[in-house]
Amino acid sequence: MKNLITPVLGLIILLTIACNNRHAKNYNNSSVDSAGASFIKNGITGGLTEIKASGEAITNSNNQRVIALAKMMIDDHTTAGDELTKIKTDKQVSGADSISAEHQLLIENLSKKTGTAFDKEYLQMMVADHIEAVKLFTAGSHNPDTEISKFAAATLPVIQTHLDSANAILLSLK
Repeated sequence: MKNLITPVLGLIILLTIACNNRHAKNYNNSSVDSAGASFIKNGITGGLTEIKASGEAITNSNNQRVIALAKMMIDDHTTAGDELTKIKTDKQVSGADSISAEHQLLIENLSKKTGTAFDKEYLQMMVADHIEAVKLFTAGSHNPDTEISKFAAATLPVIQTHLDSANAILLSLK
């Protein structure tokens, strides 16, 4: 009888752990791993940052190349943000979508600038943010979740174009 108690007790413990893990996953409500959830959240907040900063560029810049870049940023990041929000909903990833305090401060400081000083700061911000976005989307393109990896891989060339364009305009400023 003692020989039978140990395996039965072990089985009960394993079943308890398995049930708790299943309930923990349901509690989190997310159907993606933490890297996938992080990609989604960072992608959305990064896009919101680009949209807001680009809105400032349309208002404050007199450089037609900067304004054209800003319009492209708003269009592309709005489209990508809509797709990511759908994925976020489908994957049941929770959390608010907002611009980080650090980026909010950068945008506030940016809005106080004018002329070439504004253009340079905006473009430097776009270059720095898109370098990080290329890293984020490159990693996202390798995510085990097919929907995330396909979205990241399809969006990566657009982000690279943003980076290249911002860099080219920045280098052309005097």
